[in-house]
Amino acid sequence: MDLKDLGISRTQRDYIEKNNIHENNIARVIRENRERYIISTGDTDFEAEITGNMRFAASSREDFPAVGDWVTMIEFDPGKAIINGILPRKSLLARQATGKTGEKQLIAANVDTAFIMQSVDNNFNINRIERYLTICNSGGIEPVVLLSKTDLVNEEVIEKLRSGLEKREKGLKYFLLSSLSGEGLDHITGYMQKGRTYCVMGSSGVGKSTLINRLFDREILDTNDISKSTNKGKHTTTFRELFITESGSIIIDTPGMRELGITDDEEGIHSTFEDIEKLAENCRFSDCTHTGEKGCAVIEAVENGTIDVRSLDNYLRMKREQEHYNSSIAERRQKDREFGKMVKEVLKGKKGHKY
Repeated sequence: MDLKDLGISRTQRDYIEKNNIHENNIARVIRENRERYIISTGDTDFEAEITGNMRFAASSREDFPAVGDWVTMIEFDPGKAIINGILPRKSLLARQATGKTGEKQLIAANVDTAFIMQSVDNNFNINRIERYLTICNSGGIEPVVLLSKTDLVNEEVIEKLRSGLEKREKGLKYFLLSSLSGEGLDHITGYMQKGRTYCVMGSSGVGKSTLINRLFDREILDTNDISKSTNKGKHTTTFRELFITESGSIIIDTPGMRELGITDDEEGIHSTFEDIEKLAENCRFSDCTHTGEKGCAVIEAVENGTIDVRSLDNYLRMKREQEHYNSSIAERRQKDREFGKMVKEVLKGKKGHKY
């Protein structure tokens, strides 16, 4: 294998050539766990960590590598390397860090398509799908929904779910899948292309690891059943990892995510709720909150059935969440500025003090 087999793009090659970077010093992050990395040049894998300069110069989590990133590295021992740079990303999947308002958690980088998995038996939730869509649209990634475990429900239930999804998310690409029977697997493999990178996202227990095992036709990932006591999935994958299929497609597995906090990118919400945002331009007031004002074009669309009220509720919830995220960032930056000013004053005082 070489860099091409790992999915390097023409744009990234151009960057390497323009900056006179030797290809022997380029690798892709294929596994990440607690800031410990496995990187690959195609023919050699290395255990790696970032330089101290990268760590101390980082202004946010986005300055750290993620699975799927292309990095520059220096080999210092057989099988060991230091990451000293990250190539410009063409896409990035990120969510609000759990329990850390105003901070991002990186999911994967340089992804072409995200497979959003939801099981049709007890996990199906269109509001949650819209959150995944927002994260994908924020990162410039094509979303494709996989409705899994179709063998567990009858055709009537499946048709009802399909109808609801198509009504809320017009034009959304989705596939029906049973990893147990293999139904729909051929549609997914037919959709995947050599050299393109795919990411599998979803809650624990929806069948992500089972799907990847079916794609490879062997057990490369552990799988667990749904917990009978909580009716929720058990975490099988605890880190992010990249694999290459026999057909040359690249796929990234991610841990199950129960929380999907929205970050600061407004384009994600705009793209996901484009119909609502377009209608909002016709509201009587430019600062309309779409919660009951007279002359609100969005509320009018809800009343005449053009917009689903549940979609509007979800849109407003995510907008509020995004505003809170942005205010948290602004507050943290203000504190950083105040701290920096205090440090300068202390240093200035020390410099002028005579002993």
